[in-house]
Amino acid sequence: MASTAGFPSSPLRTTPNSSTSFLVPKPWIPRPNRVGVLRIECAKRTGKKRYPSEKKKLRKMAETLVKADVKNREEGFWRLSKLGVPLSKDPGKDFIGVSQPLLEAIAKVLEFPVASMLPQEAFSVVRKSFDARKLLKEPEFVYTVDMDVKKLLELEPRTWDFIDRLEYKVGLVEYMPSEKSSLDLISIIHDCKNSREGKQDMHNSYKSPHPERPKVAVVGSGPSGLFACLVLVELGAEVTLIERGQPVEQRGRDIGALVARRILQLDSNFCFGEGGAGTWSDGKLVTRIGRNSDSVQAVMKTLVHFGAPQDILIDGKPHLGTDRLIPLLRNFRNHLKELGVNLKFSTRMDDLIVENKNVLGVKVSNVRQDPGSGNYNLLYDAVVLAVGHSARDVYQMLLQYDVDLIPKDFAVGLRIEHPQELINSIQYSAMATEVREGRGKVPVADYKVVKYVGEGNAEASPDSGDPIRSCYSFCMCPGGQVVLTSTNPSEVCINGMSFSRRASRWANAALVVTVSSDDFDAFKCHGPLSGVEFQREFERRAALMGGGNFVVPAQTVTDFLDNKLSVTSLPPSSYRLGVKAAKLHELFPSPITQALQHSISMFDKELPGFISRDALLHGVETRTSAPLKISRHSDTYESTSLNGLYPTGEGAGYAGGIVSAAVDGMYCGFAIAKKLNLFQGNIESILGKAQKNSGFVKY
Repeated sequence: MASTAGFPSSPLRTTPNSSTSFLVPKPWIPRPNRVGVLRIECAKRTGKKRYPSEKKKLRKMAETLVKADVKNREEGFWRLSKLGVPLSKDPGKDFIGVSQPLLEAIAKVLEFPVASMLPQEAFSVVRKSFDARKLLKEPEFVYTVDMDVKKLLELEPRTWDFIDRLEYKVGLVEYMPSEKSSLDLISIIHDCKNSREGKQDMHNSYKSPHPERPKVAVVGSGPSGLFACLVLVELGAEVTLIERGQPVEQRGRDIGALVARRILQLDSNFCFGEGGAGTWSDGKLVTRIGRNSDSVQAVMKTLVHFGAPQDILIDGKPHLGTDRLIPLLRNFRNHLKELGVNLKFSTRMDDLIVENKNVLGVKVSNVRQDPGSGNYNLLYDAVVLAVGHSARDVYQMLLQYDVDLIPKDFAVGLRIEHPQELINSIQYSAMATEVREGRGKVPVADYKVVKYVGEGNAEASPDSGDPIRSCYSFCMCPGGQVVLTSTNPSEVCINGMSFSRRASRWANAALVVTVSSDDFDAFKCHGPLSGVEFQREFERRAALMGGGNFVVPAQTVTDFLDNKLSVTSLPPSSYRLGVKAAKLHELFPSPITQALQHSISMFDKELPGFISRDALLHGVETRTSAPLKISRHSDTYESTSLNGLYPTGEGAGYAGGIVSAAVDGMYCGFAIAKKLNLFQGNIESILGKAQKNSGFVKY
């Protein structure tokens, strides 16, 4: 046992550096050599492309810098990453505290001899994920933990010698002068307002920037619309939220009528209504724009504020499920209503009011009334366009004002469904019994696969420079079901959804292939909407293959790979409106079909058993993301074509999923507030730089 003689007797000193960011090396800048000639280097290599010597050099630079800056080890925080706890010892996926086995893993890093002497209160779990890769002797939970040095030394002074000897290791043991903490969006805005009011009181010169509150319309109540709305109303705008669909309660009844009686409400369905298309989905909160970024953390903590469970902040693959999204959205709506937001459900935006390239307002109608009745104009200082990727009528309307619409790549394919027990067995082997329909120690098994197919449908590398198609799984729903996302009775489009426990008998995921403008040649007469018409074409074909009445065409994976239809009795499907055996191998153009077939064969090598007689393909999945982008200024978020119009979120082509759409709407809200003199600060100094996204995003 270490002696306490090394523990400092003087009071703990304050840390001179108050920054909360990790200490990382500054980027290398080329310098002239001794004779004044700039050296010519190879093309910059990053990440996994770096040579081992380059990685070693960067690691040494980081360690040297950190050792120089860690001047006061009695305070601050150490982040300990990649702490593995075997499944047999861990309390399980639903436990997010500090267990004794986790203390043992921490003690090993600290080289502290008695793990039981470490106080749990000094540690907090930042991230917890499950690793069941075959290369491991036993599946394990992997933790990231923050260690509060001051609290640790107060509760157990004998740890001082071990803290003093702790060495910085890139990606494993990293020092932070103070705790990295993020606030929810409401707290961030209140802090900004309090800071502003304090300065104004000090100078005794506060004046309202507007004699009247500026009026803003937010069209669409998906994640981007809701977060833009929240920012604007909290900062003092008079906001009207316009949603063609219904509140979640009535929307649920409309979806029930669709599933039970095949009655499709054109403006209230799986795509349209409060919360957007993500409400009746898996509620995935994974994102590719930086899980630990301040902007993403602000969104996540705002969701917790409105009722999401705390574990979404820690879970390595957070999700909510429809059952948790519904009460969350109700709480969000009530908060907006209390702040004075005018909520207009069942209200469709039919047109913009435009004068000299300036948007002055919107023309709307009540979708529950007879066509032509209930039409009226509403005037606003700004209009936020957050309509989602299925509002095709809005795209068509924008064309008449010559709004700059840019076709972009997206992906199309089929949704595959397996028995969940099979996926559990493939991923977990003997541990599959621990799933227990979402109530066991381990998460319900999922998968994520991607392959690249080049010329001749051979496997290719994304760095080869040759034309390739990306083939990947999309929106994987373990323990879920296949649902209808059509917005037109003559079209069939599907997606997946699941509840929070993911307890159903099936696992489904879209298997999709990237498509580009080269694939839209037959529809180029539609101009910027060629991708939309491409989607529609295959949704109509799928409807015909299914025979109408929202029956979905389906085919076994083995038949699809063999280009034949050998059976008419199909394996069970979770799709409740019925499936019909069909030749899905004839649905898409041959390059797309062949790419799908080759990628499925490659997926089976990665996940042996993926090609199974129980695996069923459903058609068709086309709305993976918006097929176009509405051009906007990168700093103001304002349309490049119409002043006063602010396109945002997935429908505008700048996001791909709940979290990224919410982040985009949040930044858009601050940009508008700045334009309307409601906010004078620099939000990027608080939330970091906004995402510069092309809109093609894989979940």
